[in-house]
Amino acid sequence: MSAAAHDREVIRLPAPPRLADSYRAALRGTLPAAAGRTGGGDVPAVTLAHTARADVATLTAYQHLLGLPATDSLPAGYVHVLGFPLAMTLMTRRDFPLPVLGLVHLANRVVQRRPLHLGEDLDLAAWADGLRPHRRGTVVDVHLVARAGDDVAWEGTSTYLAKGRSPGGTAAAGEAGPRAGAGADADAEAQSAAAGPGQHVWRLGADIGRRYATVTGDRNPIHTSRAGARLFGFPRPIAHGMYTAARALAELPHPGGAFEWTAEFAKPVLLPGTVVLRFGPYGGGWSYVARSRSGKPHLQGHVRPTDS
Repeated sequence: MSAAAHDREVIRLPAPPRLADSYRAALRGTLPAAAGRTGGGDVPAVTLAHTARADVATLTAYQHLLGLPATDSLPAGYVHVLGFPLAMTLMTRRDFPLPVLGLVHLANRVVQRRPLHLGEDLDLAAWADGLRPHRRGTVVDVHLVARAGDDVAWEGTSTYLAKGRSPGGTAAAGEAGPRAGAGADADAEAQSAAAGPGQHVWRLGADIGRRYATVTGDRNPIHTSRAGARLFGFPRPIAHGMYTAARALAELPHPGGAFEWTAEFAKPVLLPGTVVLRFGPYGGGWSYVARSRSGKPHLQGHVRPTDS
């Protein structure tokens, strides 16, 4: 149920969008008057694009938050941060079939083809496809690409779940669907990580959601406010998934050059909380798994070099 690449209209924005505007649009989309916002049950046949450049102060703050050295290299997670406002603009369009507030981030996959650096102009593009049934509702893939010059340097796919909704916008009827990232490969990754030699322990304070939001502009209330978290069934705020995934990447032996990085999300991290990250060799790179002290899984994935 996705538009073919050649069928999508490219809309180039005159300036980088603001996340605050997208969250206001998302809140309006929860009102009864917006109940008819779905675009016929399919994703909009558009690609949104604009040009962005890393900001030195924001990059430094992001690196500091993750415990990375302050360099001119852009972490793979920071490129996601640069492009996330564009993805949010897409997901808060009136013709996007799923309400963005309450979407569950199931998985993320990034392929970085070469290192990116401060000072480079990045041509960002975002589109959605793969709207499909899932046993818990509907999933959709939101793609983000960063070009530097004529080359695609970075590609990311975020898979989101809308609980209890069918692709047509009605209540889900219990359709079966594969869990993003599940299967034998994911099991092998988790086993490799659990048996591996590496371990880090994160003690995340109650303010980590607000700190990540300050750096990135991603002020989703589920991460920054106890009241906001309770609206979605959590007793207290939860950590941003892309914070935990990016922190895991930051603490793995990095392959450098071209690489693939995946994250599959499970139980959210309630704040404050303690997370145990374990990692081991896998596929020429590293697999990792992050769990609570009681052993509940929070996320797992891998980072490994690619040919290009």
